[in-house]
Amino acid sequence: MELCELTACALAQLLAKREISAEEITSAVFKRIAVSEELLHCYLHLDHAGAEATARAVDAKRQSEGSVGALAGIPVAVMDNLSTAGLPTTCASKVLQQYVPPFDATVVAKIKAAGLPLLGKTNLDEFNLGASTESSAFGPTRNPWRTECVPGGSAGGAAAAVAAGEAIWAVASSHLIPASFCGVVGLKPTYGRVSRFGLISSSSLDQVGPLARDVSDCALLLNVMAGYDALDTTSLNTEAVDFSAELAAGVKGVRVGLPSEYFAADADPGVKSAVMQAIKVLEDQGAQVVEVSLPHFRYAQAAYTILAAVEASSGLGRYDGVRYGYRSADAPDTNTMFSNTRGEGFGAAVKLQILLGTFSVSTGHFADNYLKAAKVRTLVKDDFARVFTQCDILAAPTTPSTAFRLGERCADPVMMSLVNTFRAPADLAGLPAISIPCGLGNGLPVGLQLIGPAMAEQRLLQAAYAYEQAAGLELSLPPMEVR
Repeated sequence: MELCELTACALAQLLAKREISAEEITSAVFKRIAVSEELLHCYLHLDHAGAEATARAVDAKRQSEGSVGALAGIPVAVMDNLSTAGLPTTCASKVLQQYVPPFDATVVAKIKAAGLPLLGKTNLDEFNLGASTESSAFGPTRNPWRTECVPGGSAGGAAAAVAAGEAIWAVASSHLIPASFCGVVGLKPTYGRVSRFGLISSSSLDQVGPLARDVSDCALLLNVMAGYDALDTTSLNTEAVDFSAELAAGVKGVRVGLPSEYFAADADPGVKSAVMQAIKVLEDQGAQVVEVSLPHFRYAQAAYTILAAVEASSGLGRYDGVRYGYRSADAPDTNTMFSNTRGEGFGAAVKLQILLGTFSVSTGHFADNYLKAAKVRTLVKDDFARVFTQCDILAAPTTPSTAFRLGERCADPVMMSLVNTFRAPADLAGLPAISIPCGLGNGLPVGLQLIGPAMAEQRLLQAAYAYEQAAGLELSLPPMEVR
């Protein structure tokens, strides 16, 4: 196994023993990128010079017995909707194609402070609006498990990069679906656990979290990212937690709730089978499995779609060609400039969201659309609050299906939006959730989703780790065609 295919934990041990260097790890990752990137298209921008300089600096400090963190020198990829000083941040949109931020997002500043070389910026659905990474203005990312399939979205580039060895781990948002489709671990923290400062988002539903090859790595990266940030008004000022400290606590006596609505929903038989087998593994480890109900589950995906579209319609109004971003050259007057700039700058998927969002809050439709969606959000939160008096965590599929073929759903936005069916409830409620690989369906990865009450990331990580260890699954790697 090559260095770029090892976990961060394994690499940290080798670094501590000085059996390898940070520069060797970074070089190995860039070599893999050179081999597979033309096929996969995980990245929109690479920073060879910056990553290599950081790796060399870490090695020099480690050699001179200077104080350096255990994770220093392990390279990371960052989704291209997080601001990076001196590097383009485009949100995969023509509108921001030339934008280079003057500052780092808080999570980017934290990974830099920890000494993690920043490999580059990964592909996504334009402005995070999508579920397949096909709406990127710069072309889709391919799934390394089967390159005619999508990697999921919005963070498809980041998940595909981790799966293919083009990154050791990654920082992203809207990343549970890609984690499931690409066979990696993704954790969405409680809303406010990780700073959103510097996240260019079209929706307040977005939350930044780690993507990694296994649960231990996920916990380590969350340690780097989490914490209060005065620059973010949504940040939670809570006591610091070492998420990797008690990973092996096990699940004996943990009540695992099975929400009947998830399993009654239309999902691939292979997905349901793999998830039920994973739940049986947890039960064999001492977990108590109980059936619970989330009555308003069936409305969650529609409410999510409306709320996200309304926020996109409002938030994307700033991209008008006046202050920054793309401006149409064909603009004889101000109104034409506004119209042409937005018409030429935004892709079809973003335009659809803007139209849907504008319609949902327009006169005569506000009460029937936006207001009802907001009420559903409250009902979904209440459902979760009730079931977490009956159980400690919930277990369900991450997605209704495995990865679908590129282009298969592009012409059908309703079918595309259904990919979010199992993700939407936890997003609406701002709750933590983790997706972990639990086998294959039709040769493609299946994700087990665990959802917890607010601030229960450690509980989720412990359960995920217990499953990972008991299942005895070897580190999942995609076919050799991309390696």
